[in-house]
Amino acid sequence: MFDGPEPAPGAPRVVVGREVKTTCPYCGVGCGVVATVTADDQGDDRVTVRGDADHPANRGRLCSKGSALAETLVRDADGGGRLLHPEIDGRRVGWDDALAEVATRFADTIAQHGPDSVAFYVSGQLLTEDYYVANKLMKGFIGSANIDTNSRLCMASSVAGHKRGFGADAVPGSYADFETADLVVLVGSNLAWCHPVLNQRLLAAKAARGTRIIVVDPRRTASVDGADSHLALAAGTDSVLFNGLLVHLHAMGRTDAVFVGRHTNGEEDALAAARADAPDIAAVARRCKLSEAEVADFYAEVATTERLVTVYSQGVNQSSQGTDTVNSILNVHFLTGRIGQPGMGPFSVTGQPNAMGGREVGGLANQLAAHMGFTVEDIDRVRRFWNAPRVAAKPGLKAVDLFRAIERGSVKAVWIMATNPAVSMPDAGRVRRALAKCPTVVMSDCIADTDTGRLAHIRLPAAGWSEKDGTVTNSDRTISRQRAFRAAEGEARPDWWIIAQVARRMGFADGFGFDNAAAVFREHAALSGFENDGASGRAFDIGALAEVSDAEFDTLAPFPWPWRAGGQPQARLFTENHYFTDDGRGRFVPVTTKALPRTLPDGALLLNTGRLRDQWHTMTRTGLSARLSAHAPEPCLDLHPADAASRGIVDGGLVRVTSVAGEALARVRVTDAQREGTAFLPMHWTDAFTGSCVIGRLIDDEAVDPLSGQPDLKRMPATVLPYVPAWTAFLLSRTPVKPTHNGYWARRAVAGGHLIELAGHGPLPDFAPDFATEFAPDGCAAINFSDAARGNQRTAWLRGDRLEACLFVSADGRLPGRDWLAGLLDRDGLDDGDRAALLAGRAPGAKADDGRIVCSCFSVGVNRLIAAIRDQSLTSVEAVGAALKAGTNCGSCVPELKEVLRHAVQREVA
Repeated sequence: MFDGPEPAPGAPRVVVGREVKTTCPYCGVGCGVVATVTADDQGDDRVTVRGDADHPANRGRLCSKGSALAETLVRDADGGGRLLHPEIDGRRVGWDDALAEVATRFADTIAQHGPDSVAFYVSGQLLTEDYYVANKLMKGFIGSANIDTNSRLCMASSVAGHKRGFGADAVPGSYADFETADLVVLVGSNLAWCHPVLNQRLLAAKAARGTRIIVVDPRRTASVDGADSHLALAAGTDSVLFNGLLVHLHAMGRTDAVFVGRHTNGEEDALAAARADAPDIAAVARRCKLSEAEVADFYAEVATTERLVTVYSQGVNQSSQGTDTVNSILNVHFLTGRIGQPGMGPFSVTGQPNAMGGREVGGLANQLAAHMGFTVEDIDRVRRFWNAPRVAAKPGLKAVDLFRAIERGSVKAVWIMATNPAVSMPDAGRVRRALAKCPTVVMSDCIADTDTGRLAHIRLPAAGWSEKDGTVTNSDRTISRQRAFRAAEGEARPDWWIIAQVARRMGFADGFGFDNAAAVFREHAALSGFENDGASGRAFDIGALAEVSDAEFDTLAPFPWPWRAGGQPQARLFTENHYFTDDGRGRFVPVTTKALPRTLPDGALLLNTGRLRDQWHTMTRTGLSARLSAHAPEPCLDLHPADAASRGIVDGGLVRVTSVAGEALARVRVTDAQREGTAFLPMHWTDAFTGSCVIGRLIDDEAVDPLSGQPDLKRMPATVLPYVPAWTAFLLSRTPVKPTHNGYWARRAVAGGHLIELAGHGPLPDFAPDFATEFAPDGCAAINFSDAARGNQRTAWLRGDRLEACLFVSADGRLPGRDWLAGLLDRDGLDDGDRAALLAGRAPGAKADDGRIVCSCFSVGVNRLIAAIRDQSLTSVEAVGAALKAGTNCGSCVPELKEVLRHAVQREVA
């Protein structure tokens, strides 16, 4: 018998048929979602989702990931699913035992080695209330600032740049500026894939009022499709481009002298640094590897267009000079006074749903709660408000330094919440070694099998999306409610509850008597307004909600901060040209572009990484959806044709990628969208989905922004060589199977189960006995076909008439299509014709293969697209949408649809 607690306070009562408004758990757009729980024919709960038409961020739209949220709700622990019960050293225990063990281990470590010997590593996937309680425990009661967040990997440079320029971590504008600007410049932002709903709002503005769009990015991404021009500059030269723009605008008389004189400081020093770095258009073109005409046209358009919004994201932030690049962008807006007004301003779009909410409560190691820092006054203010015994007096360890400290042994206990640093951190091998030797690793997560979780001594089941209750803050400072609409699986509990229970057991009960998420929110709101004098105080203030009732919290509508006591929510900052600096003036910052942080050996390429359209972080959610997994079914390295040709690499082949940190195997896509001399590899794959393509194992942690602590993830030298396998194979299985051979494999979800692609060197392996251990003991019968002369091997495992798994191995690379076989896996039983076709490797009849998915929202594959284009004489994306619905939801597949149309038309003409 296990001593599980009563349901946590505030646990939802599931009402079948009731619509619940909540917020999407993916990117920083913060889209509103309406979730409905219905009952199916067997009486089981079934969830459907749609966009919330009333939410100001998305107005009813959802991207492919948001549309598939109902497909990613994990309901049990099978196949690496839900973590349902607390565990200590692999043993299931009750909550009381688990909480006591965490409290004892942390208290003992602190007693022996001091408060800085323990740490928390948290996540933008937490709700603000979770973040707040974790920060309060670590910084207020344990007395260390060793709490950092995976937002350090994506937004820290933006935070540091904003604080230098504005005096506060604050995005000036709102999403409405996308629709009122005349020119939007996307810098290091693939908005079409990473923030698709915002991209749709921008494209709608372009169609309605002619908004011009310029993309600044080394890669030709999907965002370029809707743009008027693309500057494919050399990696790491964004600050050169914007320094040159600053010089050009000043020379052309575009300085807003009144604004600069009254409301800023530092113009001359910034201009002097910019002139030394980028004196003229010719110098900028040479360093950025652009033509002078491209640079001149870009500068002219910025100079002559008043309403300018500069949107930037990870391409700027994830750099060892990210903070300086942010300030080079801010300098341009300061010089021209284009800030604080509709359709004007710099705009940082956030990677995670609650990266900003975490920063509001002190989730970063170099800040205290409510946008306070480590000044004597702020430390005292927080101490008095919390009545805390030992508020941290200095910044703690940032993410990279934190895991180095764990490796050294100076941090001896770490609690990791809602994130997977064994994959996502740079030098993931070092992170894994550090965690493996750490005396105490605690993990709170909703997923049972993660790369990090396998290294944890104590695993605590946390509530997931659909089960937890609280708030999140999106990229334009809008705070939204994330509401629970399902009861938590197993013994899962909200993160804030877990942390508060540990705090109580550590002797801090008086500071952690929260009854529900609303109580945490009230305290958070009260602290934000505490001794905060509006204009001369702190930017973040939601003191108006310090006394919100539980019922009011439950019905709270989305609103932007600040919302000061006695005032109204403020959608735009700096309208009065007052900044949160000591003198109220905005600060120009001198910027000098640095050289590449790492030496590029002969023959090496610069490896870049980032997101894909239909996947999220380490795929613990999106990897469960068959349709989301079908667009990019394997980890795929993008290479320019010249780089591929010089290395003997063919499109669709396999390559070995090697850096000083490690190596990986990946499929390759040869494309002129990639700049010559560079390569791009997505960030999402983990040990659960591939044999050897964890991006964190390829990128070292040596290059870090000195101000923000953000690691450089975009410019890692790597060699890329062909990997020519002696055999290829695939396995279709109802349950996930992890191959153990030393070659290549990648797994993805398909309808009814999983598809694993395999390849390797050496003699043709006999996989059948190995995989038989997965299936045969469970009452399955195996049927085999072998053609030794051709090097083919086929095995199928059946339970009665139902296909459980099938394996196809080939020495000549000829393997049957996967779609129709996956369809057999999804059936309840096979007939004689299906059995014969199964081992023959040929689909019965004229079964069409839909091909790789292009439109995930409506599951439209490339082969079906081509057939419809040919048979129905379709000539436009609109016609394709009318015929197949492809491209009519989130629109992120439209660039690919255009590409398919273009190639189909070319074939018809030929």
